[in-house]
Amino acid sequence: MKNLLTLLRKNKIGAVGFIIFSFFVIIAIFAEYIAPYNPMEILFHPDGSVKRLLPPSTEHLLGTTYMGRDIFSQMVIGSRIAVLVGCISAVCVAFIGTNVGLIAGYFGGKVDRVLMGIVDIMYGLPFLPFALILVSVLGPGVQNVILAIVLITWRNSSRVIRSQVLSIKNRTFIEAVKLSGASDTRILYKHIAPNVMPISLVYVATTMASAIMSESSISFLGLGDPMQVSWGRILFTCYSSQAVFKAPWWIIPPGIAITLLVLSGYMMGRAIEEIVNPKLRER
Repeated sequence: MKNLLTLLRKNKIGAVGFIIFSFFVIIAIFAEYIAPYNPMEILFHPDGSVKRLLPPSTEHLLGTTYMGRDIFSQMVIGSRIAVLVGCISAVCVAFIGTNVGLIAGYFGGKVDRVLMGIVDIMYGLPFLPFALILVSVLGPGVQNVILAIVLITWRNSSRVIRSQVLSIKNRTFIEAVKLSGASDTRILYKHIAPNVMPISLVYVATTMASAIMSESSISFLGLGDPMQVSWGRILFTCYSSQAVFKAPWWIIPPGIAITLLVLSGYMMGRAIEEIVNPKLRER
């Protein structure tokens, strides 16, 4: 962690990514205090008419939707879904992928063949169709979107971790630990796992970015939870209302927010990657 913070201070790309991500996390935490309106509230003029498709103003910073809802409030509250899906998916994917890679690489043989066979099967499943089918069957909801993301994307990290374990398990210090009588569990998680942890952190950052993009895609296709506001849901509502060209203030903010948050994940991943491979700093 100390090396990571030191690198972030020296690496401009990593620092910018961390700042952007922290900015959205702070907004998500204090969303209820920042949003001036209920994101699902229909707003009215004094004469009783709906505040439909109002352009940005001091009263409504990002304008209003076709239904008269405040877009700025929706953007602020929607940040919670993006941050929640990104963080939970990233941690779950790294946890599953790392453990599968550790076990497959260390024990080898039949265990390795079975686990890598499952990974090969998962590689044969295209993400978006699988996610759409799973969410359609289980119903719309953040938890089902996270489940779809985790079930598919853990495959990527498991193979990389496995290859690292194969190169580590036969080293002299591991042989010495075995001769001392240490159990397989102790060898795996005390002596091998710390050596592959930097790679897992890279996948935490990149998976967070891809998970946010995946949730936005699923919500944009209309399979997001209709009772919860997300950036993808905002895009879907704008498109289904045929207001893409009539109200650009409605579609541009969520697009920019998704881009920035996804970009921050890849920026942090790049910075962490320089810890794993110092030669990248020379380029």
